[in-house]
Amino acid sequence: MLIFYVRHGDPIYDPDQLTPLGERQAEAVAHRLALFGIDEIYASTSNRAMQTAQPLCEITGLKLKTLDFLNENYLDGLKVPLNEKKLDWVWSHTDYVPLLTSREVREMGDLWYTHPKLEQYHFDRVLNPINEQLDAFVASFGYGHDTDRGIYKIADNANIEKRIAIFAHECVGKIFMSHLLDIPFPYYSTHFEMHTSAFSVLRIDNRGVDKNGKPAYEHARAQLLTLSNDSHLYRDGLPLMHRFTRIRELY
Repeated sequence: MLIFYVRHGDPIYDPDQLTPLGERQAEAVAHRLALFGIDEIYASTSNRAMQTAQPLCEITGLKLKTLDFLNENYLDGLKVPLNEKKLDWVWSHTDYVPLLTSREVREMGDLWYTHPKLEQYHFDRVLNPINEQLDAFVASFGYGHDTDRGIYKIADNANIEKRIAIFAHECVGKIFMSHLLDIPFPYYSTHFEMHTSAFSVLRIDNRGVDKNGKPAYEHARAQLLTLSNDSHLYRDGLPLMHRFTRIRELY
């Protein structure tokens, strides 16, 4: 099974929509993903995510399905005070990054949010419900997530050739990837980024089929094949820009 996770295109957050550049990015990523033979298309219920998914729906003729639990609007609980007026994501806050990347937090594993300097924010109240729904979503394709062992139980009816595209957000992508790859959230969120309209490919590896077309193995693992791929922007002559460095490159 392949999951193509796409961050929405260049946005206007209020009102929630794509910029003209974001619309061109959406068209570019649609042309690229259509080559992979996508079977189903999903998006968060935010307008910018659905707008980014629409060109792929038009090219493939597939109907867009929405996943409300992937909407970024539900993630304010992962923000901490930046100053008296503003909040910032915990993984990019200058006061918390050194803590999240420390050995002290690493050794706490999945219970990292119980650290004395973090427990007041109850991050588990945001993360756990999303992780549960992610597991239910993947299980609907025949892959039961065993989080203790970091593997997936393959059901007899698993569609091992399924290819789906999901259009959502960077912050949701951090939760999505860290949980499905069984990488503790502080590690993933502080070290991996995702550009607008870039796609990442996650494979739940079935390791082949037997002579009857059934999964040849009982368990599968999740593997990240590519992260934040924006080659479609390069191909269409669109600017490549990382929002933190503010470096814009035209080829």
